[in-house]
Amino acid sequence: MTQSLADYFEALDRLVRGCPINVPKGTKITNDAVSLEAGRGKGSIKKSRTIYVDLIQAIDTAAAEQSKAYNQQKQKLDKAKLSAQQYRLELEAALAREVSLLYELYEVKKQLAKFTGANILPLRPENIHQEALDRK
Repeated sequence: MTQSLADYFEALDRLVRGCPINVPKGTKITNDAVSLEAGRGKGSIKKSRTIYVDLIQAIDTAAAEQSKAYNQQKQKLDKAKLSAQQYRLELEAALAREVSLLYELYEVKKQLAKFTGANILPLRPENIHQEALDRK
């Protein structure tokens, strides 16, 4: 194996490990990315050159693995987003029920006040903070 071919394989290995030197981290693995990581010009790995057959095959395999890992992460992210959206909908439904119950309680107290002649009681006592402190 020639030195330049060894440089390409080392560059591919760095890209697979995720610690490249000459290209940004997370770069998609392609022939051009491997060329640039090896310090060569873009397009220096040509399919027409028989010396690069094994290298191109290794690059294609690594690119497929990278794509597979990306798709798995994307699926996890999509699942988490869907879960968060579902929790948000459940929270909004719970808050709507709370408001509905508070309104119903207020209406019942208003009707009770008509029958008893008393003032409407507040929904929350004004000294709620003092009561909490007294309990401690």
